[in-house]
Amino acid sequence: MKPLFALIAAVLLAGMASLPAQAEEPTQLPKPIPSAPPVAQKREHVATHHGVTLSDPYDWLRDRSYPTVDDKEVLDHLKAENAWFEARMASQKDTVEALFKEMRGRIKEADKSTPQKDGDWVYWVEYEQGAEYKKWWRRPVGSAADGSADQLILDEPALAKGKKFFRLGALSVSQDGKLLAYSSDDNGSERYTVRIKDLATGKLLRDTIPGTLSSLVWVAGDKGLVYSLANENWRTDNARLHWLGKPVAQDVELYHEPDDGFGVGASLSSDEKWVIISAGDHETSEVRMVPAADPLAKPLLVRARQKGLEYAVDVNGELGAGGTLFVYANDTHENFRLATAPLAAPSQWTTLIAGSDEFYMTGFSLFKDFYVIEGRRHGLDQIEVRYYGDPARIEPIRFPEASYVAGLADNPEWAVTKLRLSYESMVSPSTTYDYDVAARTLEVLKVQEIPSGYDASKYVTERLEIEARDGTMIPVSMVMRKDRDALNGGPGGPLHLYGYGAYGMAMDPGFSTVRLSLVDRGFAYAIAHIRGGDDLGRAWYKAGKLKQRTNTFNDFVDVAKGLAALGYTKEGRISASGGSAGGELMGAVVNSDPGLFGAVVAQVPFVDVLNTMLDASLPLTPGEWPEWGNPIEDKEAFETIRAYSPYDNVRRQAYPPMLVTAGLNDPRVTYWEPAKWVARLREMKTDDNELLLKTNMGAGHGGKSGRFESLREDAEEYAFILWQMGGK
Repeated sequence: MKPLFALIAAVLLAGMASLPAQAEEPTQLPKPIPSAPPVAQKREHVATHHGVTLSDPYDWLRDRSYPTVDDKEVLDHLKAENAWFEARMASQKDTVEALFKEMRGRIKEADKSTPQKDGDWVYWVEYEQGAEYKKWWRRPVGSAADGSADQLILDEPALAKGKKFFRLGALSVSQDGKLLAYSSDDNGSERYTVRIKDLATGKLLRDTIPGTLSSLVWVAGDKGLVYSLANENWRTDNARLHWLGKPVAQDVELYHEPDDGFGVGASLSSDEKWVIISAGDHETSEVRMVPAADPLAKPLLVRARQKGLEYAVDVNGELGAGGTLFVYANDTHENFRLATAPLAAPSQWTTLIAGSDEFYMTGFSLFKDFYVIEGRRHGLDQIEVRYYGDPARIEPIRFPEASYVAGLADNPEWAVTKLRLSYESMVSPSTTYDYDVAARTLEVLKVQEIPSGYDASKYVTERLEIEARDGTMIPVSMVMRKDRDALNGGPGGPLHLYGYGAYGMAMDPGFSTVRLSLVDRGFAYAIAHIRGGDDLGRAWYKAGKLKQRTNTFNDFVDVAKGLAALGYTKEGRISASGGSAGGELMGAVVNSDPGLFGAVVAQVPFVDVLNTMLDASLPLTPGEWPEWGNPIEDKEAFETIRAYSPYDNVRRQAYPPMLVTAGLNDPRVTYWEPAKWVARLREMKTDDNELLLKTNMGAGHGGKSGRFESLREDAEEYAFILWQMGGK
């Protein structure tokens, strides 16, 4: 069985201390309303690399005690920016509230997932009316679904009570169904504490493992748990074994990774016989395996690392003599092949499915009687059922729309006759299917319900191609109201353009209830499938990284101009947004083409690229060099990054209205990146357009937690866009 509830998320859980009882609390004076934006001091700070001297007058905004941030001057500046944000957004309070109510009204408050069998139990998650967080439930297989046999295994609302933020990390039920291991983070730094619950008594065991950043894998007859610790630089360079009942100090390190750029993770094979320990960065992999029944056995190395070789493995222990290893690898084709190997000779790979220019294989899943291949053809998701011993038998799963997002959902069991699938499109709400493998039929189990109402017939989705300046055709997915021109009083209305373009992450054309708040106000909403993602395959990803990074920015600009040329909008009537590496994209395009955009939202933007990549002490830097280049050792990489790094390329010109967000505890994009960027923008820009910075003082990379509280941040961002674009 595959783990039923396996989730790793960047989360925040910040405690709220209650005030001691007092006879009378002091009167709180109202905070003064700022009359001007804060101006950060400039302090001389220079560094020389490859003979080039870099000046960084806002370097002081980085607290040298980070990850502790307690420098009063730094905190005072961030608080001043927040006060300016609140003052300027005060006029939009009613719009924010209206948007928030709309967005919340589209969420079914009392809702539950489709139950799924895993062993002797059926599992599901459930939201109660008004709850921010889930409850995790199960009942014995064969018992009545009337609630009489239901067992609450984890109560997130109870865990989150009294806290500003809460999200779950990893969660895993033991193979015998008696124990639950779960992790949570209480400060937003993405260092999780593991606890183990006895599901019969509801009590926690004494075992507590702090500082993890990993999945949780049960081994050795549920007597042990494999996990990874985050080291002092927030890197998982290890796989460790914890024996239940033993002190954490006695935990055994199964593997330690010597390369600072590699991360380590562990999982259980589909046949549950092997623990798979994977190490890798953005371009190279190395995998070891140990028997799940004997995790202290000598690890089996699948194939030694080779720069540029990426691979992943799984095992079918019932196939062949002693079991067969399945290998997903890019060694013969950049779009990956699927190979097999005997466990006795795991490095001897024989092609099962060859790599292809037309089909980009994104993964595979093994089951007892068949296996499933997932991938994309022409950028659209594909799912194929295939059979052991019969390579000619290929059964693609067909879906009704021309553009959609589809994939395997939760399929925890090894021996199945039906596959759980997920499906959605830009106009079709999320749908859960069961696919009968023998009959080759789809059964709808659940369609996302929108309580405030949704009529798909009012909307249209399109998939276009826009020519970039180098002749490459860039796919664009769009959704809009059919009566959009009437809403806008004619053609050329507002359009929101979203992009990411990094790490080989495709931006799926899926459904969003939040997005409807713009679309119903006459916006077209477009996703630019720019290079840097892997939307069209691995070559598409490579064409937007390292030396070719500027293709990503050019693609986004060219899509915006192309959509205007086609009459979907006009230059200056385009709002844009992106987060993290997508925030870097926002920084680059407002430097190069500020007049294109009427409003820009940059969420936790990675904008200080050069300084970050020059600092090997930062948590993620060594592991990021394969993506961006190593400017410490490579002068060409230094010059490439220096030429586009948004912070380093702010110039004296007019910029569009901009809202920038940050998280004080964010270990991925450190808070000082957006803070420094906004400071330099305030110094250099020649316009009077709004420039707002909101730092969430108790959050990390993902912002606020809770399904409703996070919507308030969406509402603020949309209110800003509507304000600046003249909408309501």
